[in-house]
Amino acid sequence: MPVHNEDLAAAFDEMADLLSLKAENPFRINAYRRASQVIRSLPEELESKIAEGFDPDTLPGIGADLAKKIRTFVKTGELPGLASLRRSVPPGLREIMSVQNIGPKRVRALYEALGVHDLKTLRAALAKHRVREVRGFGPKMEERLTKAIDEIEGRSRRLLRSVAAQYATSLEAYLRTLPGVSKVDTAGSFRRGRETVGDLDILVCSEHPLDIGHALLSYDETANLLAQGATRSTAILKSGLQVDVRVVPPESYGAALYYFTGSKAHNIHVRRLATARKLKINEYGVFRGSKRIAGDTEASVLASLGLPYIEPELREDRGEIEAAQARALPTLVTRRDLRGDLHVHTKATDGTASLAAMAEAARQAGLEYIAITDHSKHLGMVRGLDATRLARQMHEIDALNATLEGITLLKGIEVDILQDGSLAMPDSVLEQLDVVVASVHDHFDLNRRQQTDRLLRALDCPYVSVLGHPMSRLIEERPAIDCDWGMVFRRASERTICLELNAQPARLDLDDVMVREAASNGVLISIASDAHGTASFDFLGGGVLQARRGWLSKEQVVNTRPLRELRPLLRKTMLA
Repeated sequence: MPVHNEDLAAAFDEMADLLSLKAENPFRINAYRRASQVIRSLPEELESKIAEGFDPDTLPGIGADLAKKIRTFVKTGELPGLASLRRSVPPGLREIMSVQNIGPKRVRALYEALGVHDLKTLRAALAKHRVREVRGFGPKMEERLTKAIDEIEGRSRRLLRSVAAQYATSLEAYLRTLPGVSKVDTAGSFRRGRETVGDLDILVCSEHPLDIGHALLSYDETANLLAQGATRSTAILKSGLQVDVRVVPPESYGAALYYFTGSKAHNIHVRRLATARKLKINEYGVFRGSKRIAGDTEASVLASLGLPYIEPELREDRGEIEAAQARALPTLVTRRDLRGDLHVHTKATDGTASLAAMAEAARQAGLEYIAITDHSKHLGMVRGLDATRLARQMHEIDALNATLEGITLLKGIEVDILQDGSLAMPDSVLEQLDVVVASVHDHFDLNRRQQTDRLLRALDCPYVSVLGHPMSRLIEERPAIDCDWGMVFRRASERTICLELNAQPARLDLDDVMVREAASNGVLISIASDAHGTASFDFLGGGVLQARRGWLSKEQVVNTRPLRELRPLLRKTMLA
């Protein structure tokens, strides 16, 4: 059975959670949490890397003991010690830890005082106002916990697209090995590039009947088969992800791919166009009466309606059909268009690799330049740079640039935006840099006026080049800050400051709607990896996907420009 990075990271997370519930050694708990973070940050599957001879103890923060556990998990699918630990902790306690505002210490307190052992018993205790009687809780905490449980129970389970991709890629590869299969595509929200995925819709092209239910039952990652039919079967993978697989003949494959890619709103609009032309359109093709006139390719489906091809990322019924009718669809940016990356970290702060290693990795990724933007000292979670250490790094960059071929390092910093909007580094230091990325890393709960004033003041700093991960969100974990984004976009445009589209899979910040709005205000977008290791440049592909959902063309992305064109833009930004 294939072992995915998410499976391994989830096992380490569970180990850390269970140990924290038992109040075990915090250093051991943190080691497991760090291992989980490192594994999730890897764009490549660790299983395949180990098969090629990679030693996991070369990963940052992974010592011999953790490396041994990783190898065992890759080989057996089991993390040593986890099964016995599960038996020692009531299974529902970890479920309670998913509730915002409650950690392991409070979970233990509720369990010991009230016998609360899962979300159901917590909900009952809250309803009877018993939680406020426990030391460390109170009426306000009861209110917050009730709201948090409501949010959990009202939210359908969705995976980050980057996580779903691990399972989709493996299943696609397996289905391609089946006799008679000529094409396999994952459709749905996954193909449209949405940042989260609820399930997988997979199409298989075959001229001959295929027992897809039997094929899914034979797949190592299948937990159980929910439905089985002649052309469609549904399974639940061991990860909990639901998969619908449909077998489609070649003459209908384009129509089916278009139909199941969606979105629903887009499809409804397309069907209205077909009706106006006295055509019928469905997953089997485009029909005039009983005659199929198109359907083997997506392009043929659209051509039958008098439309050019519409990229999957645009199919959300946000004006793409009208743009297609007017022949005004944008030529979307591609990964090949990116020439550089303006947000890169090294081991000088919380990265894992040296300047030279990051430079070589960027060159291998096809980039011509990167900005080294390690954290400023204010950020307490990392060993941030003060003015002295930053000056030393600037000299190191100059020296390294003198030896590099095919890649150039720009001098920069990711400076914290403080609560009042000032920056955590004096202007006298910032003015010496090529790139200044200003980011919010704390005080996420300020009200709209306070947060807006904070960002506007930061944008008024004469040396800011890029507003980093502007929404400060973590997908499915932390909501975006509350802000008047129209005012922020207009100020950024006036100051010619770029806004970042941070490509970290858990951020994808700006989101697709905000990307489009920012660009419509004349703001250039920086698609940035926020790389913390040599493999992180692979995240740029996800950033490009988000940019395409935001209708961005190559010209609207600042780092598609060669360095000779970028430098004047950066100088203008920092002196405006």
